[in-house]
Amino acid sequence: MRLVVENLTYVYRSPFSPVRTALSDVSLAIRHREIVAIVGATGSGKTTLIQHFNGLLRPTQGRVLLDSVDISDSHTDLGWVRKEVGVVFQFPEIQLFEETVYDDIAFGPRNLGLAEEQVEERVCRSLLLVDLDVKAFRTRSPFQLSGGEKRRVAVAGVLAMEPRVLVLDEPTVGLDVKGSRKVENILERCYQQGQTVIFISHDMDLVARLAQRVVVLKQGRVRFDGTKEELFRDEKIVEEVELTLPQVCRFLIGVREKGYPVRTDVFTVGDAKKELNRVFKKEAFRRE
Repeated sequence: MRLVVENLTYVYRSPFSPVRTALSDVSLAIRHREIVAIVGATGSGKTTLIQHFNGLLRPTQGRVLLDSVDISDSHTDLGWVRKEVGVVFQFPEIQLFEETVYDDIAFGPRNLGLAEEQVEERVCRSLLLVDLDVKAFRTRSPFQLSGGEKRRVAVAGVLAMEPRVLVLDEPTVGLDVKGSRKVENILERCYQQGQTVIFISHDMDLVARLAQRVVVLKQGRVRFDGTKEELFRDEKIVEEVELTLPQVCRFLIGVREKGYPVRTDVFTVGDAKKELNRVFKKEAFRRE
């Protein structure tokens, strides 16, 4: 499923605050089965952009196409759009409201008018996808879960709608390392089963590990759109948009500053070890 944004401008208008342009002439195309990170400083327009992906906001100018269908057109069935594009907002656990985990996840599929057998199948499949045991969790109250478990139940509720595009706003914010890695694994699993994954994050380590492509917004405009390798090699853009380099990159930059010719466009600990071994072996051979 292809998602295309064409010359999108969005202006917030309110009788209680000044007119504010949140997005200006944004264009991008997200192909089927990509993992795309959207990054940028607070207020750069990231959340406003993703709210256009399933019709929660309509462009002031421009349009958003989902498989060539203009989702901002007044005749477009937004029910279909929101089934195809599932959006998980920041702290989605605050939206949990049913008495049991099962009923919370089942809410969306039931609203689709599915038979209870189909609802059961979707709930069980979604729980397994987010690494929660069906028997152990189905009858539990969502309000008695840990923060990480609540986050996964909220994600399961979106996955139960079986969207082909999954969009998440800061999916690991507020979670500890263990909870963050669980969510990261879920997103990798969604991608492996054929979904397009789009996520907003300030966590550049998550972006480095997970994203195939990065879109950088600055003051409502696309400042960069390319691979993570291209982004993190471009020190000018990284400094300009005030991004924090991934920890592995920062470590290797420190090694390079000490005179060792290591590559710095490396993002995992394993690859960093290989790079250090390569350089140090060359240095040892040269000294011999």
